[in-house]
Amino acid sequence: MQRALDPTAEARNTAPEMTIPEHAHDRAERLLTKLAERRVPPSFSDRVRLSVETHDNSIAILEHRPLFHDPDTWTNSPVAQFRYNLGSGLWTLYCDRKGRWQRYNSKSPSADIATLIREVDRDPTCIFWG
Repeated sequence: MQRALDPTAEARNTAPEMTIPEHAHDRAERLLTKLAERRVPPSFSDRVRLSVETHDNSIAILEHRPLFHDPDTWTNSPVAQFRYNLGSGLWTLYCDRKGRWQRYNSKSPSADIATLIREVDRDPTCIFWG
């Protein structure tokens, strides 16, 4: 995913700072990668894949599937997004609603992203996995 650049950063030939602290980002990415690997066994990799993408203060899970009429072309659908608030140190969970991220109100923001990842995995409202 393309990262939006700060015009002054481009002039300095550097990327903007990530707003997620490195330790929090690394843990989140590691836990989300494990979730993706667990939910889609390797034997299904030709039919469905999950990926983790970081953009500024958020990390998202995307589902990828081949198009029915053109199996060589893959499409992606957002599953969940986790946004980090640097000021509070809390993660907030978002779900996709008609192509826009909307706050998932069934779970409060948490300092521990694992709590929110478990909610996505359980999916008690069927909003993440259908």
